[in-house]
Amino acid sequence: MQNFEQFLIEHLPTSKSIHPDYESALQNMLIAGGKRFRPALLLGVVKAYNPLMLDSARHAAFAIELLHTYSLIHDDLPAMDDSPLRRGKPTLHVTFDEVTAILAGDALNTYSFEVLANAPFSDATRVKLIRELASNGGLNGMVLGQAIDCYFENKPLNVEDIKILHTNKTAKLIAASMKMGAIIVGREDVADELYDFGIKLGLLFQIQDDILDVTLSSEEAGKLTNNDEDKNSFVTILGLDESLKQANELADELTEAMLSFDENLRSELSSLLTKYINRHK
Repeated sequence: MQNFEQFLIEHLPTSKSIHPDYESALQNMLIAGGKRFRPALLLGVVKAYNPLMLDSARHAAFAIELLHTYSLIHDDLPAMDDSPLRRGKPTLHVTFDEVTAILAGDALNTYSFEVLANAPFSDATRVKLIRELASNGGLNGMVLGQAIDCYFENKPLNVEDIKILHTNKTAKLIAASMKMGAIIVGREDVADELYDFGIKLGLLFQIQDDILDVTLSSEEAGKLTNNDEDKNSFVTILGLDESLKQANELADELTEAMLSFDENLRSELSSLLTKYINRHK
């Protein structure tokens, strides 16, 4: 992922204007770091099937990271989570102001599709990638999940509805990352299988995030923790012990699913996912 990090730094969004903070706001949360989990999944799938396409694939991985970063900027806004900390840094509305944070998020959202539209793939591949990112990151994906999350704050949901919430808010973009990797290397025969795997992985990722929210300090997590009491998190609804049990069950399912993958893919994914899948075992 060192190569991706270098790629990201070399391709930061730029905008020269009379605005004193706009360009800095566009770059701020990208430079702040993060797990780069979604780009790593896409690049892992590409590396497993066609390592020669990694250079081109970094454009698509960057597009996903742009969209993900926009979602974090908006998630932290006063109107939503009102969080002061993200990736160990002050959030954009704290560093600048709320208007700048909203507009920077808007810009990164649309810029992600500009990056994909200009990526070095065939026109047909670009259209498929844009469709995948838009459908999973947009009105019936991540945005829907965020809408449900915000609307039902202080209104406890049942477990199945919480899974629907987080399938949309978190899991679909993770699943799309894996499917987009398969599209890039022309392995659409495994694209749906990888997408389904990604949905389960995304739910595990969310349960683990909810567990960490109550077990880590804000400094350790790099973001505000113990802030989900009014939210429909797995821990809030199920309790910590049951959440740990569900995380371990999902981890076992994912480990089993990886056995059906071909050797190259299994090798790439297991090296990437072992620490996540076994985090709470």
